[in-house]
Amino acid sequence: MKKSMPSTPPPVNVLQDVHSRMINLPIYFRERVCEECAWSVPTFYRKMRSVNKPGGLDKDKIIPSLSNAEKEKIIAVMDEVYQGFWNYCDKYRKKPGK
Repeated sequence: MKKSMPSTPPPVNVLQDVHSRMINLPIYFRERVCEECAWSVPTFYRKMRSVNKPGGLDKDKIIPSLSNAEKEKIIAVMDEVYQGFWNYCDKYRKKPGK
């Protein structure tokens, strides 16, 4: 039986790898927000376009475009996506003492 060479990962172009990850961040963010808020993709874009509106006859009342729960979920997803990207890029950071 012939010995096989241990598999080595192909050389990585750091710029290409980081750029392709960054390009996919908005898509991943949108997918996660839609999942957490139970929205469709059109709803995501409609909510993104919306602004707070005055409340009908009562001019002092404002109707928010996003609920407080939606805002909290969006921020939580943003933190998760950002942290995931940050952790992924750790492999390119110089470690202390190396």
